[in-house]
Amino acid sequence: MLAIVREAGWPIWPLIATSFIALTLIVERLLALRRSRIAPPRLLEDVLALVQKRRVTPEIVARLEADSPLGRILATGLRNAHRSRPALKDALEQSGETVAHNLNRYVGAIGTIAAVAPLMGLFGTVVGMIEIFGSYAPAGSDPAQLAHGISVALYNTGLGIFIAIPAMIFYRYFRARINDSLHDLERAATRLADSLQAE
Repeated sequence: MLAIVREAGWPIWPLIATSFIALTLIVERLLALRRSRIAPPRLLEDVLALVQKRRVTPEIVARLEADSPLGRILATGLRNAHRSRPALKDALEQSGETVAHNLNRYVGAIGTIAAVAPLMGLFGTVVGMIEIFGSYAPAGSDPAQLAHGISVALYNTGLGIFIAIPAMIFYRYFRARINDSLHDLERAATRLADSLQAE
């Protein structure tokens, strides 16, 4: 591995740093976007049961808000239960926008890495080509210098593509998961609003 890094030259170091950043962000989002973390099972049913039995207290609402993204939306609904349907809907939408913003955190950075990594690899390729042409002389070129320039070009191109492919896959995956989660949260908010208005 160290031999590859040596052969690839200095342009590979930004690519290695980028790969560590991408890996860190992907692991963080995998943990943060688990379905059980966004919308714990039975949470909505438990809250609807409390509403039906009229056992909602400020302590329960505060605990609910700190529980999960779904809990945050449900807590907003409970705090605004006394307001009119349009006002309740506006409060839930604002809470949903905040939750959506939090769920999308770092996803844009992963997409940026997916787009930039091949360009960084291409930059390494250009550096390698410059070394190749720099080693050329009419009287005869140094084969070692020529080989080094080719190594720089190929290793950097390969690593840039190697970083970009999983980053793009996870970027698309996270976008789809977030959209599904937001749809589920919206349905849960609608069910809570219907239950509160029926009281």
